[in-house]
Amino acid sequence: MSSKFPDHFLWGGAVAANQVEGAYQTDGKGLSTSDLQPQGIFGAITPRVDGDSGIKDVAIDFYHRYPQDIALFAEMGFKCLRISIAWTRIFPQGDEEAPNEAGLAFYDRLFDEMARYGIQPLVTLSHYEMPYGLVKQYGGWGNRKTIGFFEHYARTVFERYKHKVQHWLTFNEINMSLHAPFTGVGLAEDSSKSEIYQAIHHQLVASARAVKACHEIVPGGKIGNMLLGGILYPLSCKPEDVLETQRQNRDWLFFGDVQARGGYPAYMRRYFRENGIQVEITAEDQQALRETIDFISFSYYMSGCVTTDEAQNNTARTNILNMVPNPHLASSEWGWQIDPVGLRYLLNVLYDRYQKPLFIVENGLGAKDRVEADGSINDDYRINYLNDHLVQVAEAIDDGVEVMGYTSWGPIDLVSASKAEMSKRYGFIYVDRDDAGNGSLERRRKKSFYWYRDVIQSNGNSLKNKA
Repeated sequence: MSSKFPDHFLWGGAVAANQVEGAYQTDGKGLSTSDLQPQGIFGAITPRVDGDSGIKDVAIDFYHRYPQDIALFAEMGFKCLRISIAWTRIFPQGDEEAPNEAGLAFYDRLFDEMARYGIQPLVTLSHYEMPYGLVKQYGGWGNRKTIGFFEHYARTVFERYKHKVQHWLTFNEINMSLHAPFTGVGLAEDSSKSEIYQAIHHQLVASARAVKACHEIVPGGKIGNMLLGGILYPLSCKPEDVLETQRQNRDWLFFGDVQARGGYPAYMRRYFRENGIQVEITAEDQQALRETIDFISFSYYMSGCVTTDEAQNNTARTNILNMVPNPHLASSEWGWQIDPVGLRYLLNVLYDRYQKPLFIVENGLGAKDRVEADGSINDDYRINYLNDHLVQVAEAIDDGVEVMGYTSWGPIDLVSASKAEMSKRYGFIYVDRDDAGNGSLERRRKKSFYWYRDVIQSNGNSLKNKA
């Protein structure tokens, strides 16, 4: 049987600089917003003082150990590795005219190492971090000047790596700014909706300018956006539930609409008007937004439900995700509902909406792994999760959806974004480090390592459809 996956499908994994690199002040790197969030993206903002430390300061020491890790990815057969550039390695404060050469040189070495094994980079320009200097001096993305600083950064790395990197992304999970404003746009958590949407607007304009710069500078380069694919279902077929579900899905689809269609949709203008949200959008901004992305990338971990029943909503607000649970789905150890069919549904929704190629750049299962007495790690739960999701990707491709690739989240254990934990493990490769920062950092292959190697080698033919 021939594979449903295209011949040049980009199989691989995805990591983020602030979750793997460590070396947080090495070679001239400046402080990022992530460095001030030692408990993760939903944790308190904590100023750095001399002698303090956080788990992300070392993370898994990818900065020094990347040759070993790239070799392990190559052993699995990776065609693609999604990484992010730490903006503060290139511009430590964010507003410098000249870049930091040591930071640029690090990514040269990283891309060269990947090229040795034929692994294509997919590079995110800003993944849940920005220079803290821009927050302190200018107010983060709330200040229109940050657009220019980001464009300068983007043009700098496009020029430097234009012959090494063909695939780029602008902002990681750009819609998360609505839920974590400091992480997304460098604003205080109690900022008003007008302030947050103004900052988001500046970011959308900056993204469009980066798209234009990429098209100008990188020969044959392709650049996409990146959404948190939080697809929602109505809890019932009550028309009010269906309409409210459409409204809540538009909260995040709006970001894709602007970046893929080149302007603000009418439903968003109504939302601003009815909620008293003031956003300054200049004629120049509108012109800039017309430069649209080449493909849509997104993360997918779970789906959720929507109801207009306030009693059920109040109950849901007591859980960590504030989502009404789907009674038909099981949940992970962290309470994330497991919905493989939702990935097929989401792929079809996005392709119907945008008619652009799609790239699944994050999908995975966070779980507590146990090292057996013989050193093995039998993570069948992870294999089952990924198998079932990839079977649904194959179905979506059969539906006619154009899917460029799949990079699983955390192919090697890393510091989780939400709570900065090592115990929430995603990897095919185990890293010996615990939540307190203890451990040898030794790498070890899990059972899933060999399973994913076979999936890639067979171009998806080894997947088991349990339907």
